[in-house]
Amino acid sequence: MSSLDRITNLLVLVLLIEMMLSAGLRVSWSDLAGVFRNASLLARAAVANYIVVPAVVILLLHLFPAKPLVAIGFLLVGVCPAAPFAPAPTAIARGNVPVSVGLMVILAGSSAFLAPLLLSFSLPLVAHGADLKIDTSKIVTTLLMTQILPLGIGIIVHSKRPRNAERLRKPSNVLGALLSLAVVALIVTGQSRTLTEIRGSAFVGINLLLLVCLAGGWILGGKESGIRNSVGLTTAARNVGVALVIATASFPDTAAVTAVMLVAIFQTVLLLLFAVWMGRFLLPWRPS
Repeated sequence: MSSLDRITNLLVLVLLIEMMLSAGLRVSWSDLAGVFRNASLLARAAVANYIVVPAVVILLLHLFPAKPLVAIGFLLVGVCPAAPFAPAPTAIARGNVPVSVGLMVILAGSSAFLAPLLLSFSLPLVAHGADLKIDTSKIVTTLLMTQILPLGIGIIVHSKRPRNAERLRKPSNVLGALLSLAVVALIVTGQSRTLTEIRGSAFVGINLLLLVCLAGGWILGGKESGIRNSVGLTTAARNVGVALVIATASFPDTAAVTAVMLVAIFQTVLLLLFAVWMGRFLLPWRPS
């Protein structure tokens, strides 16, 4: 592994820790309690994120064949739900932000265990016979330290010291943006050659994936318009931070990392556009 790869791996880990800590600083116990009390919503969100989305990814990879490492990159995105930025497009779409926040935390927390398990089962379905393996226990341990721990610390700080949490939010957001730019720059610089391994059909697949994820989550979101928007956008917002941690640790300096980065870029732009459209043309949520 080159020095650039080591620096990239370290920055990706720091970025995930920062993202989850920042997410925790925005979360109250009432946000979590409201979602936990709605067992039906939790079940539908789990089906959307842990069954529907991975199945759609595998189907699209068969419809639009990709090289094994590229396919693994897309699969990683499919098994890692709940990006910390999901509440932002939910607010733009005038969805139920507390539901989005609660689902983001619960899904992100559970993915530390479920994402590696899903990956180990589904990897042979897209590897096309390539001898590619992951260390499931190592990934779980890494995600516990870089995802669950900082998320929990952030929630505790918000609960015990809400004013301190409020003060930390802005610098945390700035730091997250700077780290994100640094990671993108390092990956583009170090892995520009792997872009040639990603065919044009992959870009069509990325767009279809995001659209189907959004539609699937929206349909499973139930009858209330605000919750539908929340579940739809939270389902479509895949946790590329977690996917990058797994990709850089298990498949460093490969097209798997590049594929995850491409999804991150497309996801950010497209979900914001979808959110604007939903906010204008779909019924808004109004707090009771």
